[in-house]
Amino acid sequence: MKTLNLQTGKLGEEIARKYLENKGYRILEQNYKTKYAEIDLIAKKKNELVFVEVRTKTNEDFGSPEESLNNKKLRKIFMNAQAYVARTKWQGPYRIDAVCVVLDPVVLDSVKYEIARINHYENII
Repeated sequence: MKTLNLQTGKLGEEIARKYLENKGYRILEQNYKTKYAEIDLIAKKKNELVFVEVRTKTNEDFGSPEESLNNKKLRKIFMNAQAYVARTKWQGPYRIDAVCVVLDPVVLDSVKYEIARINHYENII
């Protein structure tokens, strides 16, 4: 089950990456790790640095991806963003966004997924 969750998470990150690139974001880093946590995507749009948390679910039977963004997780993302800003000596504005992806499994010869919905939430903290 854990392997399936990791695969779903990686698929969601790739979907979010393409989605953001199509919206004009330039992806700088993917899966950036510090002692605090991991930031899924670090992007830049115009003069603003954007830290992106990607939440992916294969259905919403047990809640939405948005519901999994709890205060503890948001605090870790914020700490990680501050560490990145300090390490890179970033002087401009930055924010934390979330991209929530819901996939619908489609059974053909093997299980594949279609995007049921994707939502981008800006400045979530």
